Amino acid sequence: MRDSRFDPLFEPLAIGPVVAPNRFYQVPHCNGGGYRDPSAVAKMRRIKAEGGWGVVFTEQVEIHPSSEITPYIELRIWDDDDVPMLARMADSIHDGGDALAGIELTYSGVNGPNLYTREIPLAPTALPIRTFTNDPVSAREMTKKDIRDLRHWYRQSFARAKTAGFDLVCLYGAHGFGIIQHFLSPLTNHRTDEYGGSLENRARLLRELIADAKDEIGDSMAVTVRLSLDEMVGGLGFSSSEVHDLIGHCGELPDLWDLAHGAWEDCSATSRFKPEAAQQDLVSGIKSLTSKPVVGVGRFTSPDVMVRQLNSGLLDFIGCARPSIADPWLPRKIDEGRVEDIRECIGCNICVTGDMTMSLSRCTQNPTFMEEWRKDWHPETMNTKGASDSVLVVGAGPAGLEATRALGVRGYTVMLAEAGTELGGRVSRESKLPGLGYWSRVRDYREYQISQMPNVQVFRDNHLSADDILGMGIEHVAIATGARWRTDGVSRYHVKPLPSDASIKVYTPDDIMAGKVPDGRVLVFDDDHYYMGSVIAELVREKGADVTLVTPSAYVAEWTLNTLEQGFIQQRLVEAGITLRVSTALAAIEQGCARLTSTMQLDDETMAFDAVVLVTAMTPDATLYRELQDRQSEWTVAGIKSVQIIGDAEAPAPIAWATYAGHRYARELDVDHTDDALPFKREVTMLKPA
Repeated sequence: MRDSRFDPLFEPLAIGPVVAPNRFYQVPHCNGGGYRDPSAVAKMRRIKAEGGWGVVFTEQVEIHPSSEITPYIELRIWDDDDVPMLARMADSIHDGGDALAGIELTYSGVNGPNLYTREIPLAPTALPIRTFTNDPVSAREMTKKDIRDLRHWYRQSFARAKTAGFDLVCLYGAHGFGIIQHFLSPLTNHRTDEYGGSLENRARLLRELIADAKDEIGDSMAVTVRLSLDEMVGGLGFSSSEVHDLIGHCGELPDLWDLAHGAWEDCSATSRFKPEAAQQDLVSGIKSLTSKPVVGVGRFTSPDVMVRQLNSGLLDFIGCARPSIADPWLPRKIDEGRVEDIRECIGCNICVTGDMTMSLSRCTQNPTFMEEWRKDWHPETMNTKGASDSVLVVGAGPAGLEATRALGVRGYTVMLAEAGTELGGRVSRESKLPGLGYWSRVRDYREYQISQMPNVQVFRDNHLSADDILGMGIEHVAIATGARWRTDGVSRYHVKPLPSDASIKVYTPDDIMAGKVPDGRVLVFDDDHYYMGSVIAELVREKGADVTLVTPSAYVAEWTLNTLEQGFIQQRLVEAGITLRVSTALAAIEQGCARLTSTMQLDDETMAFDAVVLVTAMTPDATLYRELQDRQSEWTVAGIKSVQIIGDAEAPAPIAWATYAGHRYARELDVDHTDDALPFKREVTMLKPA
């Protein structure tokens, strides 16, 4: 039964000629699938509709081959051949529930390097291409004919979107990725004709495209605009004051305003740097400028925060991307009075890394994301229990907790044994580090779900030996004992132990998380390249140490370029007074000093430190697994059918890999597999006649 406080979230609202059944608006988001994995993308969107989202959008859809963003894999609507693929997505959304299906149409302009099509990029002003990959090509300035052609290409895409069965089109002008924003912004529009100079002139293309869309499809489809509230570049760009002026003059033209802000990294910042509803101040006052609905974003996970956005008059729709990934059934759970069952987004941006690495996205909280079609995994339903009855899971970290939860849902009798007194493993330890508090939701969600299952027992402070397990009469054993950070420096730079005479005290992240924090002059050697080196440096600095962070990479926390937070991390470390040494490695510890070597073949140097923290590789804790494997001849007598190692205990990786491993173990238990079969379905390109 729904809490009446949340009733406003379920009121229908018209968007032009169509009506959304509620206020849950899944804004466009990328997923790494795009044109390569259309069936996977379609099924993923269908699950959102099943889960009660009132509006479900595609990711950005490129409208013309003269503007594409290879190597990134997005959808395309270049010609009629793309329509059937897009129609499958629209149909999937409609088949899933009452949701409206939306398509975000994009011409990337100065963000489109055209590495695949080899067409010359077009932009309002001739500038080098502005993308994550810093492509060494430039766009040429659009002529008046180019602008007329652009309007024609948009008209074609409007018609194709209608043929495909969508209910809404979105004109993308946010995050620096849309030609609309490029014309609006004085940062990228230096023109002196009627499309440049004043705000009225810079907004000319937007007004023309809205009019073209209304003329082409406006009788049956809603026309929405996605706009950046502020480019976050000071006076150089499209500022919040100009946005207010624009909406004040053009507020009635589209059917809905979809508001974001800054570049993608600003709008989708991780929870380490931005709280829930971080856009609230920027969006304040917009609704007074237009009678049309307004949607905003802010990693909304709390129903209370959502309904406050509506009741306070800030927004008409609650826009979500990452929360809709973490829990596609979030609206349905609120509607059914099951708020405690929501898998809250932790804001880690692992989902973003799928798009950034041109692979399929994944989610730390929702291991079924992008596996809905490939493996027929549903986030809320599990396959039925197999022939066995009992399972022992050893280790209550993210892999063990997810395996236990999913096995419990399947109906197995499950025992979860944890050597410590607290559940969560690395999640519990890491969530106490600076900025990572939201990560505890990984543990909290699963711990609560498990606590509601009568077929699951949890045993804390229970360190099991091989003898113990062989005597328990359990049919299946999952070893999820985690991993520990190495003390010898082995990782990417050093594939053999770091030379050391033990003249300086060496720490690892495990030591720091256990409360053993060094003081004095501390060197943090980061050869992990994700978040850990930076948060350890931040914590040690907070405790008063003089910290130098050294990394062989040219960037601090290089892999966080994929989570959109590298710039924020480096800025925070600099502001904290931490010395940063990039393209530098710790070569040896000798005679009370650290010998540093440049990766650019410069001379070594020696510096005195009181302590060194090695953030390098992790070693799986597989001792118990190996002991059980060595005694496999005793399994039959003990009643054991299988022993499997999962998560970090098998191969250390980010937390999302661990929850996926636990879920996969639970899904596949008692399921027969053909050895030669692929572990998932895939799209196969069909050849056209030669």
